[in-house]
Amino acid sequence: MRFAYPFSAIVGQDEMKLALLIAASDPTIGGVMVFGDRGTGKSTAVRALAALLPPLPSIKGCVFHCDPKADRALCPGDCPARTAGGGEIELTPTPVVDLPLGATEDRVVGALDLERALTRGEKRFEPGLLARAHRGFLYIDEVNLLEDHLVDLLLDVAASGENVVEREGLSVRHPARFVLIGSGNPEEGELRPQLLDRFGLSVEVRTPTVLADRVEVVRRRDRFDRDPGAFVGAWAAADSEIGERISAARSRLADVEVPNSVLEAGSRLCMAIGADGLRGELTVMRAARAIAALDGAESVSEGDIHRVAPMALRHRLRRNPLDEAGSTVRIERAMSELFGA
Repeated sequence: MRFAYPFSAIVGQDEMKLALLIAASDPTIGGVMVFGDRGTGKSTAVRALAALLPPLPSIKGCVFHCDPKADRALCPGDCPARTAGGGEIELTPTPVVDLPLGATEDRVVGALDLERALTRGEKRFEPGLLARAHRGFLYIDEVNLLEDHLVDLLLDVAASGENVVEREGLSVRHPARFVLIGSGNPEEGELRPQLLDRFGLSVEVRTPTVLADRVEVVRRRDRFDRDPGAFVGAWAAADSEIGERISAARSRLADVEVPNSVLEAGSRLCMAIGADGLRGELTVMRAARAIAALDGAESVSEGDIHRVAPMALRHRLRRNPLDEAGSTVRIERAMSELFGA
């Protein structure tokens, strides 16, 4: 049996873990980009997140695991969601799908099922990774090295929420709404601005500089490698608690109020740092509401804005040749000037 390293056992990297919990609580935020050094737990955290996510109600037998309340009309005609009275509803695990750098376009978007075409003479669509990721998470490690044509494809699907395939006599349209999670090392290449802007949150992770933290990372990883089952069992209760926290946040999210004063604070901050467009304000508001939901609060506070502002805005700043400070420093400086934070 294959075990994933427990999310709750990850030492430090608090901003990365918080960003992933926010994205899991509110998928409309737009995903998470994790930049940082090699070997700092980026991939480990994303794969550990899968074990925390609550199951999804979906149509039994549907390869797109359609939402019974929303996706029936978008499925291809032979899907159980469109036949046999709408199909039986079942609970399925939330998908977390890896998109490898070497994946072909057919593997990503789907293509003609060649085996069925050759053996039975039937034209049938074989779903790709985007279909598997629907209603879940699509993870791209080293996303800054992704080929340009796949970047363009992801931008189109992320904007529309649908995947359209027109090839080999096929004409298929299916829902493809997913949370995009990317990780990469900025030393190996920059991410295209169009794709970076699609990520709701951007976090930076660094190699721990505290001796005790480094020792604890090595100790825990060694225990996991020697006896994965026992290690996962020891952290099961902590992981279960985080999973329940995500489920509770999802259920209360729509009821969390965002006062006008908080909206004004977010807009003032975005204006002060010169963020392009209004996507920054929307992301700050949604992320702050998700944090409030995770904390069990009934309304968003200005403190929630302060917690999410760096991760929601650092990748939306214009470069200022007269200011050599990093984006995080500029945001913190603006918050200090505006709010005394």
